[in-house]
Amino acid sequence: MLAAEPLKELVVAALQELKGFDIRVMDVRELTTVTDFMVIASGSSDRQVKAMARNVVEKAKHAGHSPMGVEGDRGGEWVLIDLYEVVVHVMLPRVRDFYQLEKLWSTQSPTSASMQ
Repeated sequence: MLAAEPLKELVVAALQELKGFDIRVMDVRELTTVTDFMVIASGSSDRQVKAMARNVVEKAKHAGHSPMGVEGDRGGEWVLIDLYEVVVHVMLPRVRDFYQLEKLWSTQSPTSASMQ
């Protein structure tokens, strides 16, 4: 089982591998006890969103960390993957713009994955 930091890095790498963009990592440990990190990424189509989510799940399982749940993988507009310590949101840009999760969960500006 991976700890939160290495799992977060695994998730970001899996998203980048399939050309996910605008990847944001948010440390939410001071905001909630539900998870440590929230990772939000965009895909350019529902097919890419689903593929990115599948890649995250496969990489996590291979590392010994099965998701508690995956939601939205049928439609592909927004897929949520709950990996306990890391919650992943893979979304189409228009869905992401509408829900603005970064604003909801942040007390400061989110960190870009490329800045990690």
